[in-house]
Amino acid sequence: MSQAVVSVNAVTLLPVLAPAIGAAVVLVTDVAVQHLRRAHYVIAVVSLLIGAVATFAGLGMLGGTTRSTLCLPGSGLCMYGADSVASTLQLAALLAAVVTLLLSWPDDKKESPGGTAVVVSLVLAATAGATAVAGARDVGSWLVALELATLPTIALIALRGTRSAISGSIDLLTTSLVSFGLLALSAALWFTATGSGFLTPAAGLVAITDPSKRPILVLAVVVLIAGIGFKLSLVPFHAWTPEAYDGAPLPIAAFLAGVSKIAALAALLVIIRAIAPLGAPPLTAIAIVSAVSMTLGNIMALRQTGVVRLLAWSTVAQAGWVVLPLAAVSSAAVQASGAYLLAYVLATLLAFAVVAALVQIRGAARARDLTEYRGLLVQHPVLASALGLALLSLAGLPPGFLGLVAKVAALRPVVTSELWLLAVVAAVNAVLGVAVYLRWLLTVISRPDIIITHEMIPSPDSAAPAPLTGGPAPVAALAVRVHPATLAAIGFTAVAVVLTSLSPQMLVGLLGQ
Repeated sequence: MSQAVVSVNAVTLLPVLAPAIGAAVVLVTDVAVQHLRRAHYVIAVVSLLIGAVATFAGLGMLGGTTRSTLCLPGSGLCMYGADSVASTLQLAALLAAVVTLLLSWPDDKKESPGGTAVVVSLVLAATAGATAVAGARDVGSWLVALELATLPTIALIALRGTRSAISGSIDLLTTSLVSFGLLALSAALWFTATGSGFLTPAAGLVAITDPSKRPILVLAVVVLIAGIGFKLSLVPFHAWTPEAYDGAPLPIAAFLAGVSKIAALAALLVIIRAIAPLGAPPLTAIAIVSAVSMTLGNIMALRQTGVVRLLAWSTVAQAGWVVLPLAAVSSAAVQASGAYLLAYVLATLLAFAVVAALVQIRGAARARDLTEYRGLLVQHPVLASALGLALLSLAGLPPGFLGLVAKVAALRPVVTSELWLLAVVAAVNAVLGVAVYLRWLLTVISRPDIIITHEMIPSPDSAAPAPLTGGPAPVAALAVRVHPATLAAIGFTAVAVVLTSLSPQMLVGLLGQ
């Protein structure tokens, strides 16, 4: 009698298992020992770091090398496989989740213990979904993991309890339902065309060689791009993004801009690899949504007066850049797309971390208003310098060389494939992007209308702002008023941006190029 047992390698699965187990431990701990707050964060950060360490074995592997598990006996097919790109995206998702927890740490004292456990476990669950979808190689696991990365974020937005939060969560819920319907339909079309539940090039070849099945496969890919377009905030599937970002707590908005986008791109890359033998026709849809997303995102970002909405529309524009290389049939397109996403995530998390620090110093209303950033360089030079680095990286200007190299890498497959119209649209949008971020940066470095000798910060006992008296120097005041966890998030992301700007080859090496 043949053995019909799926082989399991727990070490290979650890990037997925660590955050999932961490979520369970947080909930069990909350039931067993009540009134804990910081312990939940500690457990979560430890579990995420364990998962991050587990990805190291897959970083920088040569093309074609994959660490696989959940393999079916005798078939050679595996439901999970992590190559260098998947491992790098998993590492980025896990570290972005750590930054999210650091940014939410100051809210710990304002929440009930049970609420803290719920928030932390939802973040861990969504992160587990993000890491799982990067390694999923069958339709079922891929679909479930992608939704696991999405659904907890709806609750995380709604838990803020404000009218804008409820509106944003409903927008995201509606979008997620439509997206899931499209993805389920694409999965059914894939199985109809290929007769296989595995997302492999071999399965795609079966449909390509059959003239009656090839149109079904092309339709499956187009519907799938539409479904993932919702997750990536690509136009015309982007409408939920500004509302959800603006309504969410700031750390959760950072989570949406970081971990959720990593999960969406990871899901798309799994499909792109599976349809590689199909050639250029289905990738035309990616070229169209990329061009439109960059253009509309930049134009709308130029009109925003709130920094969170500006970052939301920036996400739409940057999503166009992320998928830009995938419009080309090129072996380097996947690595270029992954590299651009990592550059975007690092710079965006740094910008969100600075805004979070200013929320603690000035209150949410002022920190979210773009006009209130006038003179920030004079009042808080450390925060202004960190924000300037993030904005220059997003714009692709020195000293933010990371963004510049990422844009060049994203354009290279397009130019190599002679997609000249798309390249021209991208070049125009590169200029528009510079205008978007320089508008914010010029406000930061401009002289304040009124020299402020002390800041109005939220009183711990009331919602009304209370003056910080004594007129300490800006840097000294920063050390007193900003929570150490937020400072750690700013320091970590700033160092990462600086190191990758000085040595962009570091990211390229992680992705296995």
